[in-house]
Order: sequence, then structure tokens, then C-alpha cells
Amino acid sequence: MPAHLRELVVELDAIAGNTGVLVERSGAAGVMAVVKADAYGHGLVPSARAAVAGGASWLGVALLDEALTLREAGITTRVLAWLLGPGELWADGLRADVDLSVSTDWVLDEIVRAARETDVVARVHLKVDSGLGRSGAPMAEWPALVDAARRAEQDGVIQVVGVWSHLAYADAPGHPTIDRQLSAFHDALAEVKRAGLEPEFRHLANSAATLTRPDTHFDLTRPGLSVYGLSPLRDAPPSELGLRPAMTLQGRLTLVKRVPGGHGVSYMHRYVTNRETTLGLVPLGYADGIPRDATNVGPVMAAGRRRTIAGVVCMDQFVLDLGDDAAAAGDVVTLFGPGDAGEPTAQDWADATGTISYEIVTRVGPRVVRTYLGDAGR
Repeated sequence: MPAHLRELVVELDAIAGNTGVLVERSGAAGVMAVVKADAYGHGLVPSARAAVAGGASWLGVALLDEALTLREAGITTRVLAWLLGPGELWADGLRADVDLSVSTDWVLDEIVRAARETDVVARVHLKVDSGLGRSGAPMAEWPALVDAARRAEQDGVIQVVGVWSHLAYADAPGHPTIDRQLSAFHDALAEVKRAGLEPEFRHLANSAATLTRPDTHFDLTRPGLSVYGLSPLRDAPPSELGLRPAMTLQGRLTLVKRVPGGHGVSYMHRYVTNRETTLGLVPLGYADGIPRDATNVGPVMAAGRRRTIAGVVCMDQFVLDLGDDAAAAGDVVTLFGPGDAGEPTAQDWADATGTISYEIVTRVGPRVVRTYLGDAGR
């Protein structure tokens, strides 16, 4: 088999191990491993299976299509889908045993209609906006939504199994918004109790809160980034949290050549060699998810040491200045990984390009071959 020019290697045992750490840190609460966005770029189905093998009792996705893909793959773990729009395939979701989030009255109405048509009792999680200002019912509209859900439950068409919200600033554990949102969530739960609803699951904590704020754990934590071994905390590397990054992105040199000093490199010659040197061509570009902002700053491990991308990142390729170090076509170049051998990490890439590690790992494109290592969930 020919060597892959572009390869994303995912350690499934690392995902399972990270999930196990999160299960332990969640205490009495269960763990919903968030596998939306193709499991943060790690591969939806393999990552979901590895997370379940590591102890996750739930899976969380944004899109109903993602939930249906899990079911089609034979995964029976409870799944919550939450980013839902008008005209969704509600009936397919209900028949596939998917829990659905409700933030507003029209969503509830459409789910109730689908439940009547399919004769399936819909399991719903009511979402309140406790202060993030994104999805979720505003506090002013929360009592009306709760009452409508109670009536639908009394009619036997839905079951309110969960109440939830999402934190805005949990990556700074002492930030005052956390306590304000926690207080608002308690108020929302009091309203649910007043209405006579008895949800089995209350969930608020994301990765950062799972690791730092046990008072937000309730019945279920909802970690995402940390499942994949990346730190959600600004000042704590993964190793300090007991996590291991699961993804390694690498390519192979396709061309190595000597050029003189003063030679321009890539578009607009934003890099110019300062002496005779060796250039190496790497077949990864912004079509594969490499940020164009990595021009002249993206860190890479090649020919035995860390280097920086030389010149503009192109659609399909970028260039490295290898100096006088020995290199040949076919040699492996590592863009990021766990850092075991001194290679850059996804956080290093985020720091270099002014973004977050979430974006670095989720943007890797479909031309990059996925390779899965380990036995977890297989």
C-alpha cells in the first residue's frame, strides 16, 4: 500500500482513556460525550464507540443527521440532538430513539405533531438560556414553554426527560458569569418543579466545568473538547488534567530541492531565503484545513526538528525551509500531535494562528486520509 501523502491519525484508546478521566471527574453524574462536528474532526462513529467504551452513558450531537448516522452504525447509546430547525425529519428521529432539545414553542409543536403521527412518545430536553445568549428559551419565556411541555406530557405525547443549559465562560473557572448562570439555572429548575415536571437529567457542565466546577455537574456532564484530549482551560496543558490528545496530522514531502539565497518562496514572495538552502514541499493546504493564517508562522516538525512554514499557505501545499538538514521525498512531516516527540500540538497551532484548538482539529478536510489506531470500541 502506498504511503499516504496526507494522513490524520486518531488514537481511539486515547479517546476512551480521556472519557474515563472525565467519568471519574464527574463523580455521581453520568457523562454525555459530545461527538458533534464529526467528533471534533476525529471521526463520528469510531470516536463515539471509543467514548462509550471509556464509560460515556450518553452521546451529544448538534444535528439530527449526526444522531441518525450513529443509529445507522448500530450505536444504541442514548443520544441527544439539539441544533434543530423547522421541517426536521422529526419522525425519523423519534423512530431512531433520539432525544431532542426544545428551546421554543414551534419546536415543541413540531415534535408533538410527529409524536402523534408516529405513535412514539418523544423524549425531550427543555433548554433554558441561562446567560449565554445563544439557543435556549429566555427566562421571560421559560414558564410558558414549561407549561406547554407539561400539557404535552399529560397528553402522553412527550416525556420531559431533561432540562439543560450551556455556560459562556467556564474556561475561566472563577469568572462571575458562571455563578450567575448557575443561579439562573436553579431558578429555571424551580419553575420546572412548580409545573409538576420531574426530569431525570439536569445538565449544564461543558468540558471546563466538568473539570473545575463540580457544583455544575447535576445529573449529567457534557464534555466535548476534553474527550479528544485537548485542554479547555487557558493555563492548563492536557497532561496536567490527565488527558492525551488523540489526533496527529502529518504529511509527506513530495519535493526537496536546493535553491540559492535571495530566492522567493510561494505566492507574493512573503518568504525569501537568506542563504543557499533546501526547500521541502508538503501537500497540505487550506483546502485540507490548514489555516492560511499559518503563513510564515505555522509550526511543523520535519527533518528532526521544529520549523516554521516558509511563505504563503496555498490551497494544496506549503513550503518548509529545511536548511542543510538531510531530507528526501516521502519523509514524514508532522504538523501537530500529542507532543510526545517534541512535535507541535493543536494548541501550538491555535496560538500561532490566533484561534482556538477546537478550530484547528475540526477543520481538517476530507482529502486527508483517516487512520484509526487502538482497540477501544472496535
